[in-house]
Amino acid sequence: MKLSDRLVELVKACFTGLWVESVEHEDAIAEIAEMCRENQWRLASWDIDAGLRILGGESVEVEQGTDPLAAIRATRSFASDDTPSIVVLRNFHRFLGSAEIMQSLARQVADGRNSRTVYLILSPTVQLPIELEKSFVVVEHPMPTRQQLREIAEGVATEDGELPSGDELETVLDAAMGLTRLEAENAFGLSLVRDRAIRPESIWELKASTLKKSGLIQLYKGKEDFSSLGGLENLKAFCKRSLLQPNRDNPLKRPRGVLLLGVPGTGKSAFAKALGKETGRPVLVLDIGALMGSLVGQTEQNVRRALQIADASQPCILFADEIEKSLSGATSSGQGDSGVSSRMLGTLLSWMNDHTSNVYLIATCNDVSRMPPELTRAERFDGIVFLDLPGRPQKDQIWEQYIRLFELDGDQSRPEDEKWTGAEIRSCCRLAALLDLPLTQAALNVVPIAVTANESVESLRRWASGRCLNAEAAGLYQSGSNADGSRRRSVTRSKPSNN
Repeated sequence: MKLSDRLVELVKACFTGLWVESVEHEDAIAEIAEMCRENQWRLASWDIDAGLRILGGESVEVEQGTDPLAAIRATRSFASDDTPSIVVLRNFHRFLGSAEIMQSLARQVADGRNSRTVYLILSPTVQLPIELEKSFVVVEHPMPTRQQLREIAEGVATEDGELPSGDELETVLDAAMGLTRLEAENAFGLSLVRDRAIRPESIWELKASTLKKSGLIQLYKGKEDFSSLGGLENLKAFCKRSLLQPNRDNPLKRPRGVLLLGVPGTGKSAFAKALGKETGRPVLVLDIGALMGSLVGQTEQNVRRALQIADASQPCILFADEIEKSLSGATSSGQGDSGVSSRMLGTLLSWMNDHTSNVYLIATCNDVSRMPPELTRAERFDGIVFLDLPGRPQKDQIWEQYIRLFELDGDQSRPEDEKWTGAEIRSCCRLAALLDLPLTQAALNVVPIAVTANESVESLRRWASGRCLNAEAAGLYQSGSNADGSRRRSVTRSKPSNN
């Protein structure tokens, strides 16, 4: 629903306190002004620079200047028995810390029903004092839709050949989703200057810097695809098939995502990033720990803002790494962090249940004991997948991949790697190249995590057995099985082995 459509309903229903959350003030005011012209309503605007002005029709400047308290009191003169009046207060959240201003605004909002005056605060954030919470309705100014971005692109690209068509245009619009109207116009203009046509590469560059400024989400654009990952065949097939299925216009048929549980170093993060390249979707990296704010309510607001950015950037992959470390406080009844983790978890769970956007969530976890149980129930994810230590065929693929990457001799002997992960194989190859050593000598500097944290690894395997999907083979993971799903043979030795 458009902003103006929602506002018309609220004004006609006699709501006199409206808070519009928007980062595009000029576009919001233009839409509000058009709404007032169509309904023959009066419109006034105040900001700290220009003061209080009557907009649309009469061009009259009110004498009270830039004092916010005087501006609120001056709006009493707008009272009318027939015509509603809308007073837009730009960035007024900056002044609500004053008791006098807050009280004056509360009184004017309460009297607004008699004077038919609506007070509309236009702000990029919602910071309502507790005294005004019941007096205001919060309305979100939505980001531009795909059709609006197309119209902006058509307005910028005025010459023949500057605007692509067909699938290339859809790729451009995919890249522009999540940008504001001004940001999209700037991105299209930058692309025209560089390439004399609108291309997605320039849009991605500007979008990456825009997301980085928010401090909530970062855009990852890598070149690694599934060919750079050894093993994980079932996980690759499962996610790729669900994302590339046609007819995803029905939100009920869209994939939700996967929770990757496994031993550290088995490729969970690398898989999430490679999936984006494989399916042509941008990967938005969500650092949940960075969402924590120092002020009351700031953390929850940051989470909502980050999820709004992800929704606006659809279709995309939202990647949350080591999610249990940020949400572990939710399992302690809020005793450690005053309930911040619990409220953040609640916001995330509500979004996972209710969102209809084409956002694919990939979350990773190394310690299931710290994972809130609410996050793992059915319909939160399409599947919970366990990534065990790679089997022999997968290790051979990983060795060959990193031997080529670090330009090592492929004919040399390899070290014993029974308990190694892919990260440890990479570390061995990197050290061999760095120190100019054979692989067997470089391996002396690598201690696998399955040795240093053997108890934790075995506990994780026991928990995942029969509860999680197998990343390598179809079906459930079973502790003690090989990478292909077959059972490991139990061998009894009368003497310890030489290894």
